[in-house]
Amino acid sequence: MFTLFKNGSVYNTAEKRFVRSDLLVRDGVIVDPAYSGELPADCDTVDCTGRYLLPGLVDVHTHGRSGFDFNSVDNDAVVALRKSYAKAGTTTLMATLASAPIDDLYNSIRHIGANRTPACGMATLAGIHLEGRYLNPKRRGAHATELLYPLNAAELETMMTVMLPLPVHVSCAAEMEGGETFVKTAIRLGATVGMAHSDATWDEAKKAVEWGVTSFTHTFNAMKPVHHREPGNAAASLLTDTAWSEFICDGEHIHPAMIALAARCKPADKLVLITDSMEAAAMPDGEYGIAGLPVFVKNGRAVNSDGALAGSTLDLFRGLTNFMKFTGWTLEEALPCATSNPAAMVGIDADCGSLSAGRRADIVMITDKERPEIESVRVLGERI
Repeated sequence: MFTLFKNGSVYNTAEKRFVRSDLLVRDGVIVDPAYSGELPADCDTVDCTGRYLLPGLVDVHTHGRSGFDFNSVDNDAVVALRKSYAKAGTTTLMATLASAPIDDLYNSIRHIGANRTPACGMATLAGIHLEGRYLNPKRRGAHATELLYPLNAAELETMMTVMLPLPVHVSCAAEMEGGETFVKTAIRLGATVGMAHSDATWDEAKKAVEWGVTSFTHTFNAMKPVHHREPGNAAASLLTDTAWSEFICDGEHIHPAMIALAARCKPADKLVLITDSMEAAAMPDGEYGIAGLPVFVKNGRAVNSDGALAGSTLDLFRGLTNFMKFTGWTLEEALPCATSNPAAMVGIDADCGSLSAGRRADIVMITDKERPEIESVRVLGERI
């Protein structure tokens, strides 16, 4: 079945601009973002006059929202999560697993894998981001120390056999013993790898990039601070043009001035906005949990019992608009940071992240690109 979205301003990712055009969709997939032919038979039309059509947002680092955590889900919880993300404009995500006992990780992997088929009204679970377990205790953040383990390439290979054929992104502290073997094993098995919760020096971070690390997980957070005699992995994140750098733009995890600095340092196509959201996102203040530890949320700020930030209550659309405020970038300039860039980082950009032919027809509609707010969301071409 065809649907023609008429008279809208469609975002062109390659040109970073909106183009007045008609977008043609067939069976939930974009056929042509600038269609000018005859109206196909049995074609529905949607009048988009006065509206800007954005690609659905892509969050590659999110632990949960709406009272649910991917570390402790069943099938009903996964469905609820997918619906909640889609309503907030995030139509594709990598379900992110924090540190947990190995059996709990396998349980989550099974439920995520069983619910990855794209469906109307729900965000697509594109794959798994394994953040937990292989982290440096010195930079553990909100992860419980007793749930952290050394880098174990053999254990990872066994776990990967369960996660595949899902796309997998593995975050780890590659400077720890066995880092080279661990990183190269993950890559050999088809995963992408990011540096996370790491105490790496500048030299260790650059060496990890040589091994195949292609991203830096929530840059500035759970990293060695920048020092003028030892710039560490935070500076390596900013100055490695070949690697993507993740940023949490909630105004809590990173000062807005540091976001602005990062935007000046990184190539625009290597900036990735994430939420690192936990189960309290879209929920009232109260007591929640993440990575085996209790989390206390007050005024939307999530901290553990030590007072450390413990994930966020951010949604990605708000992170995008915050990024615009922090940097002065226009929507046209900033939009790839929450769509095509994260999709490319984990290798899923053939299916999502832009309004290009062959991608899922996941569309966020707004009416004001200077002060963006979501008017409506469509998944596979159908309005939620």
